[in-house]
Amino acid sequence: MNYQQALDYLDSYTDYEKVPVPHAAANYDLRRVEELLARLGNPHLKARSVHIAGTKGKGSTAAMIASALSVAGYTTGLYTSPHLHTLRERIRVGSRLISEAEFVDLVERLKPEVEVVNRRATYGRLTTFELLTALGFAYFRQKGVDFQVLEVGLGGKFDATNVIQPEVGIITSISLDHREVLGDSLAKIAAEKAGIIKSGCVVVTAPQSDEVARVIEKACVNRGAGLVRVGRDVTWQGLRFDSNRQLLQVKGRLGGYELSIPLLGCYQLENAATAVAGLEVLAEKGFDISRDSIINGLGQVSWPGRFQLLSQHPFIVVDGAHNPDSARRLRQSIERYVDFDRAILVIGASADKDIGGIASELFPLFDRVIATRSRHPRAMALPPIVAEFRQRGVEAQAAETVSEALSLALALAGDRDLVCVAGSLFVVAEAIEQLRGKVSL
Repeated sequence: MNYQQALDYLDSYTDYEKVPVPHAAANYDLRRVEELLARLGNPHLKARSVHIAGTKGKGSTAAMIASALSVAGYTTGLYTSPHLHTLRERIRVGSRLISEAEFVDLVERLKPEVEVVNRRATYGRLTTFELLTALGFAYFRQKGVDFQVLEVGLGGKFDATNVIQPEVGIITSISLDHREVLGDSLAKIAAEKAGIIKSGCVVVTAPQSDEVARVIEKACVNRGAGLVRVGRDVTWQGLRFDSNRQLLQVKGRLGGYELSIPLLGCYQLENAATAVAGLEVLAEKGFDISRDSIINGLGQVSWPGRFQLLSQHPFIVVDGAHNPDSARRLRQSIERYVDFDRAILVIGASADKDIGGIASELFPLFDRVIATRSRHPRAMALPPIVAEFRQRGVEAQAAETVSEALSLALALAGDRDLVCVAGSLFVVAEAIEQLRGKVSL
């Protein structure tokens, strides 16, 4: 088996990232994941775990925590999704991605065990994401990690990562997204995310709406979990920024931290405070995580594709904002961090997204919109995107590929104009690939 054959093998199973279905035990039964992991020697129980759920910011928060743990001297695995350019980005130890050879070796080791579990199908058949999660756990055991920082794929309660007993559970900002899978209200979505809360665990929550906060607080009480509220127990204040990083002051429960993070975006201040809160919980539990480790770890974090400034002449910003709330935060960040003349939006979305809500948040900022689509099978058709912006009075046109859309936008942009690529991480990834070598990434 070579690397492409290993990818094809994983892709031969049901992939709910491509064909989402409602979160019900019939579709997402953790017992089949536990059965597979038991056959592999329960690798998920060999390291300490940090578990992170939420709608927005969970990947950034996970990357910050993993970076700080690495600086503190712990061998740290990081499991995230989706990826930008290669599936191997999802599984890494320290800054190193799993290699193609290591990936192939693990797929070959998993394959016979997977086939036994699926032949029995006692709890249904394993899915692509469940296989990939098991592969991640097996890799972390192979590398002897001290900590594994795990980003939930979708929801929480039925997610394949929810087989661990974490040292700390973190719930980042929750908003309406994946409604056809997780539910059509904030309370229903919050209940799915709160499924990661375990008895005796300490939970850190980012600032939430009152409706969401009530669900999380009730879950913590019912399961006997401690709760740390960012925005109340841990607070932050933005200080200043330049084109590469921003400074903030975080007042934690154990002390104060002046942080310089190489990530822009208003929401990254909240994510940094949430990461600090989680790291303080670990420090309280006796792990050797110093104030300097936290400061230096967050100062070294890398997490591309989220309000990433790729060029200043013209300004080119890419951001994976894919729901109305993240679009609002993107607009606020543009207004705060970029001083431009005209703005051109290149936007594509997945078919299940609220493009009307996204357009409502973004349209006042942009003089021109170019709708496009990624190569992903769930990419939204172009006419609905164009229609949403045109009905709001913005000049909009369609381009069949991200490459074509980006070329059109750059041809229209003057030296002090802004080109923003948003709506989907898949679109952002293709834009970065197109621009690589042409701008200083």
